[in-house]
Amino acid sequence: MTWLTDPLSVDFMVRALVGGGLAAVLCAVVGTWVLVRGMAFLGEALSHGMLPGVAVASLAGFPLALGAAVSACVMVLGVAALRRRARLSYDTSIGLLFVGMLALGVIIVSSSRSFATDVTAILFGDVLAVTRADLAGLAVAVVVALGTAVVFHRSFTAAAFDTRKAATLGLRPRFAEVVLVGLVTLAVVASYRAVGTLLVVGLLLAPAAAARAWTRQLGSTTALAAGIGIAAVLVGLLASWHLGTAAGASIAAVAVAGVVLSRAAAALTVRVGPGTARTAPPTPAPREAA
Repeated sequence: MTWLTDPLSVDFMVRALVGGGLAAVLCAVVGTWVLVRGMAFLGEALSHGMLPGVAVASLAGFPLALGAAVSACVMVLGVAALRRRARLSYDTSIGLLFVGMLALGVIIVSSSRSFATDVTAILFGDVLAVTRADLAGLAVAVVVALGTAVVFHRSFTAAAFDTRKAATLGLRPRFAEVVLVGLVTLAVVASYRAVGTLLVVGLLLAPAAAARAWTRQLGSTTALAAGIGIAAVLVGLLASWHLGTAAGASIAAVAVAGVVLSRAAAALTVRVGPGTARTAPPTPAPREAA
């Protein structure tokens, strides 16, 4: 068992495991709704759109999380402005801001030599450098996300099925959508330290997608996604320790591989026979992302 105990006997690996686990729980809470509502493209765009804010914050000496949050908020407001004033579709607005913010971030990074050693951590994360302050911030983000998801559960669910019916019931679907976008922003900003701006969407989507192979209930999907995400963090960190690979990329790769394994295992279970498989189709669920 030394392959397991040796890595976890080091303080920074323990902090990385705790930080990655908190990020996995946060992403599971938000990622379930992202998958159900078909908002994967928004999560991807936000994760890339953080780059200019992180770059500017690094140059100015401000906290990187603050720069990431400001950049993500600018992108969300920009998408809303393009939709209303330019009358562009949601996907088109996101795509334009996605490319624009990413290009701006690359320009800032490429024009500053001080990013020679930091750009890898910005893009792909540095979970091994997670501090106690980072852990506290992640813990607060998890509490906020859980509380918000509980309070707005009815609104999120009704809006996912039928926005008109949700409005008729007084559940304010437009406001619920704004809150959900805020949760996506919170998850992306709070988790980027672990897996970077380019790979955070993997932790946001992959565990939830793996969990959906086994259950269609939102609560059980969230719980299972959290467990799968924590397992991906542990396996990714162990692989990084023993193989000498990048920790953030290893976590993201394991999470994505978990989707393939989970879907394959679920399909195999169904084919085994009626005695050991699910014999009834899953409960119909809202539209998922492609």
